[in-house]
Amino acid sequence: MGKRKSVKNRENLTVITTHNNADYDAFASLLAAQKLYPNSVVVLPGTKESNLRHFFIQSIVYMMNLEQMSNIDINSVSTLVLVDTKKKSRIGRLAKAVGKPGVEIHVYDHHPSSNGDVQGDIEICRSTGATVTILTEILREKNIPITADEATLFCLGIHEDTGSFTFSSTTKEDFLAAAYLMEQGANLNIVSSLLAREYSPEQISVLNDLIRSSVFHPVHGIEVAVSTISLENYFADFAVLVHKLMKMENMDALIALGQMGDRIHVVGRSRLPEVNVGKVIKALGGGGHSFAAAATVKDRTLAQLEAEVLALLHKHVEPRQKARDVMSTPAISTTVDVSIKKAAALLTQYNINALLITDPPDEEGNKQLRGFISRQVVEKAMHHNLSEVPVLEYMTSDPMTVPKDADLQAIQKLVIENKQRILPVMDDGHIVGVITRTDLLNLLISRNHQHDGKESDVRSDSSRAYIRSASKMMRDRLSPGYLELVRELGKIADAMGLEAFLVGGFVRDLVMSHKNEDFDVVVEGDGIAFARRFAQVHGYRVHSHSEFGTAVIIMEDGFKIDVASARFEYYASPASLPVVETSSLKMDLYRRDFTVNTMAIQINEKSFGTLIDYFGAQRDIKAKAIRVLHNLSFVEDPTRVFRAIRFEQRYGFSIGKLTSNLIKNAVKMDFFRHLSGRRLFSELKLILEDENPIGAVDRMAGYNLLPFIHPDLDFGPEKQDLFESVKEVLTWHDLQFMDDSYMKWAVQFLALFHGFDQDQVDAALLRLEIAPKFHDLFYEHRQYGRQCLYRLEREDKMVNSELYRMLTLLPTEMLLFLLARAKSKKAKRRLTRFLTELKGVACLLSGKTLKQMGIKPGPIYKKVLDAVLDARLDGKVFTFEDEMALAVRLINDANA
Repeated sequence: MGKRKSVKNRENLTVITTHNNADYDAFASLLAAQKLYPNSVVVLPGTKESNLRHFFIQSIVYMMNLEQMSNIDINSVSTLVLVDTKKKSRIGRLAKAVGKPGVEIHVYDHHPSSNGDVQGDIEICRSTGATVTILTEILREKNIPITADEATLFCLGIHEDTGSFTFSSTTKEDFLAAAYLMEQGANLNIVSSLLAREYSPEQISVLNDLIRSSVFHPVHGIEVAVSTISLENYFADFAVLVHKLMKMENMDALIALGQMGDRIHVVGRSRLPEVNVGKVIKALGGGGHSFAAAATVKDRTLAQLEAEVLALLHKHVEPRQKARDVMSTPAISTTVDVSIKKAAALLTQYNINALLITDPPDEEGNKQLRGFISRQVVEKAMHHNLSEVPVLEYMTSDPMTVPKDADLQAIQKLVIENKQRILPVMDDGHIVGVITRTDLLNLLISRNHQHDGKESDVRSDSSRAYIRSASKMMRDRLSPGYLELVRELGKIADAMGLEAFLVGGFVRDLVMSHKNEDFDVVVEGDGIAFARRFAQVHGYRVHSHSEFGTAVIIMEDGFKIDVASARFEYYASPASLPVVETSSLKMDLYRRDFTVNTMAIQINEKSFGTLIDYFGAQRDIKAKAIRVLHNLSFVEDPTRVFRAIRFEQRYGFSIGKLTSNLIKNAVKMDFFRHLSGRRLFSELKLILEDENPIGAVDRMAGYNLLPFIHPDLDFGPEKQDLFESVKEVLTWHDLQFMDDSYMKWAVQFLALFHGFDQDQVDAALLRLEIAPKFHDLFYEHRQYGRQCLYRLEREDKMVNSELYRMLTLLPTEMLLFLLARAKSKKAKRRLTRFLTELKGVACLLSGKTLKQMGIKPGPIYKKVLDAVLDARLDGKVFTFEDEMALAVRLINDANA
């Protein structure tokens, strides 16, 4: 190759550069930009990067028109192209060209904007996972060819900056760019080897120093790790090892400071929205994202900078975990005159281990806190025959309390150092909640908690909710109309001073990208008053049920919104209906059936779109697991068993091992015998209405649940084949007649009880308390349908009118069931012809026409109209005139 022309004496230079300590995304962006600016030169602002030591990177960079910074005359620069940075402080000597008259600035970057950014004449900046993603899109749009080696480097930049598409900053554009690069020949083996290379002895030594120097600092209730090390020389892989440390130690947030010569390199990483390392490091002159940022600092000692970082953390980390955030509400209490026996009943009823004791309420309803009594004390008192003694005699008096704004350290000190089982939370002398030892323990261990592979199926109450923003998800997955409706609900809640949330199945399906337009709103406060205010403001109707604290808002188009006060339920006996009391959001979610249904999204304006998950719902959705929240779940409400099966089959999940054992125990203990037929039928109907109920019915048979519907009910191979046939028929019908409504569950019900005699069917209808309006389908229509199918299978000739007269008496549900049962092609063709061609046919002639003809009303009307209809069905008449002519002949014949 010939020598490259020197740039020292060139005019109108186009220079491409990036930030110092360039990573793979920066290298890839430099090469991509050079393809957009063919006569440009590439300059690295800092020292030679360590990544250039790899042969593959060397070979790629060799293809760049790379120049030393010392060879660049700033006065010759006419265009400065910045990639992967907008920071003047990170481009070395080239910063002098910024703002220089006659120099155009072009910027390509994926970092968020901030004060002090370089302002470009051309700016192509978007929030993607990597800058090279943006440049790849441009190259593709301009049809600029990319070699396989170039594609590999570009892919490497995307994988590094997105954590191989695992970082929350990853976007759809990153996936699309990577897919395009794969088409251009990107080599993932090289990408993998560069990202997962073995560590050198020097790197291992630095990593060990980072681990040993890590100190956890509590900042507003969050533990942030800060690590400081000193190195004699510049160490290029510092950021890589900081990221490795974060993953190894499962840290929520980490700031690492590395002294290297006369500079200190600062790298921040965070997994929590409360810890925005971008803000912290921006204050040090650096930049980056909220979850990953870096800076280089001079003129300060390591100790000074560490103190400054800690101060910045306390300034920028959002406060978290005050007493009001972790307490359980409402606080369950009783009065000093209540007996030990009654206290024991309350502890069991509310499933708690300690009970607050107060004076009786005064005239204004205020109750003075006197103490608390634990389950252990109550059980010992009962053992010593003291069940009728007032709790006043054995309670722990004058307990320590905390205000609702107390921080975690104060709470920890009171609970642990004072060995107090329960800590009342007070506000202006009133009890507003409690914090238990279990609450605190869950809070302290949750950061480092790891499952040992024997994960429990039952999710117990957690004081620490997993919280994240779901605003973008709501914008992406809800129609503008529904999103506006949610915002309107939030505005009414704000006006009334209430906290309001979307909950349950709606949130579950939103997270799983399933369509669900059933709004369930829970209000911490008076849900009925909230529903009435919303209905009043918008002119809607509302139905309320004061005994349950629920209401239904009915909009003009019939759309319904279910509203409930946050409530706690307990069951007086197995399978009974619950007793309802007002409660908090957390306790309301805890009463629900399965963990996957325990998420909530706040809709108040200040916290709109905040997703709250106390019980690991997102974890179980990811694991595709159906799990109950506590071991007595099926004892309290056996219908949850049917819902577990329905959710499992609908979403392709699996029932957890312990949950499955609890179902078997509920069957063994015969709890389903106590279920009312109406509740049992309601759950069965929902299963049969699913698109494919075969798996659910088979699962019910496997758990031996079918005998609770009828002792002779089974689900053998023959009935499974019938269900498959019903599925095919219903699929065909739904495609053919999209606007034809019918009861899908009824067709499946006919299949489930196929082969039963009438007495057996009667017994099932009685057990399930099925409404009388459905009895005709399962009595007369069932018997008549059997006769029709016999004729359809055996009679050789049957004209349309005969087919019509026979089948028109049957409802759609029975017709579809007969089509599923039909064995011969002849019967299937006849049923299909009736459904597609004959059903709903009517003659154009009417009784009114006959009256206008001067025919006196009487039996002749039916005789003529039936004959005309038969003629139309059999293809003998086609027009109104044809029908009139036939009617006249029939009337004349009758008169003759």
